[in-house]
Amino acid sequence: MEKLALSDIRNKSILVTGAGRGIGKRLALGLAQAGARVGLLARSQPEIDLAKLEIEQAGGNALRLRADVRDLEQLMAAVDRMKVVFGGVDGLVAAAGVLGPVGPLLLSRPEAWAETIDINFLGVVNSVRAVLPGMVAKRSGKIVVTVCGGAGHPRPNFALYAAAKAGVTRFVECVAEEVSGDNVQINCVAPGRSYTHMTDEILRAGEEKAGAHEVAEAHRVRIDGGTPAEKQIALVAFLSSQRSNHISGKLIASTDDWKRLEKENMRPELFTLRRVQRL
Repeated sequence: MEKLALSDIRNKSILVTGAGRGIGKRLALGLAQAGARVGLLARSQPEIDLAKLEIEQAGGNALRLRADVRDLEQLMAAVDRMKVVFGGVDGLVAAAGVLGPVGPLLLSRPEAWAETIDINFLGVVNSVRAVLPGMVAKRSGKIVVTVCGGAGHPRPNFALYAAAKAGVTRFVECVAEEVSGDNVQINCVAPGRSYTHMTDEILRAGEEKAGAHEVAEAHRVRIDGGTPAEKQIALVAFLSSQRSNHISGKLIASTDDWKRLEKENMRPELFTLRRVQRL
């Protein structure tokens, strides 16, 4: 991992939702390796048990927090537990998510719509609401929300997932303005495609439901692994550190030349929901 991540978040207490598998687990392991004390939050006890074991075997420090991001009271209880064990919550990485129904909207089951929105959108809202009071009170805090494919561009056959991610991105932009005077920064990260259980879901759905492009991308990611973990972890670690105090309300991709952001003025339109490209 890059050196910038190894010292800037050492001994920081960071709550990671969706830490039992996928990108959430990847980020939790990487942040722990960088020296952060990590709260592992997920619905599956066996998954967070395994994540904790992997972190501790590597010399890290982790706390298991079984909770459902759809339940605000459970999240607030997890934050209270972090305060008891780690002394507070310095950062949040909201990575919990589900792919939801795959296929054209007309062929999807309405009962699956609510779960997709509840976990991918309201789960983030609940997570932010749970950590924000403590951060505002101490005038210090970092929040990073993962928004995979669909936040900045249309994603046919994944309409509910993409809409939730786009909604989360605008939510982050709004909250960033609300807490701009409290020294709390909140940003979105597009980590890039990685081989996870979602990759397998797309492959199982096939071209008829997911589309030829999505299936081809899933095959590619299964072979090469997708975006390297080091790139994803380094960006999240940067946005969780004091070096990014001037950055808030942005959507930043792991493929962006984001290291320049520490010292250079940003063109705001490059890092927003619409992701306007350079000419």
